[in-house]
Amino acid sequence: MKKSIISIEINLDENNIPNKILWSADDAPLQGPQEAKAFTMAVWDPKDQGTLKIDLWNKEMEIHEMKQFVIETISGLADTIRRATSDDIMALVLENACKDLSKRLEEELKQQLK
Repeated sequence: MKKSIISIEINLDENNIPNKILWSADDAPLQGPQEAKAFTMAVWDPKDQGTLKIDLWNKEMEIHEMKQFVIETISGLADTIRRATSDDIMALVLENACKDLSKRLEEELKQQLK
């Protein structure tokens, strides 16, 4: 049986705020720790029938980057729900939300440039 290890290293400042996030995976195209600005993980707990979730981002993560990160995460969830359940309606709802959010973010960025 194949096994893969995914590692996340979080360096915290004196106030326990992440200032560096590093990740690595046995199967990753690039070997060794890779830097990230944000990280989200959701794990299904079968015993309690609920989701355990961790969201972290570092001090350098800009607001527009966080919004883009969330949009892309939701888009990925749309792909996941389609592949895992064949529920095209739920996937389309998420994809449409991503389109709306992307347009909103684009408008926000245009306003900032004015």
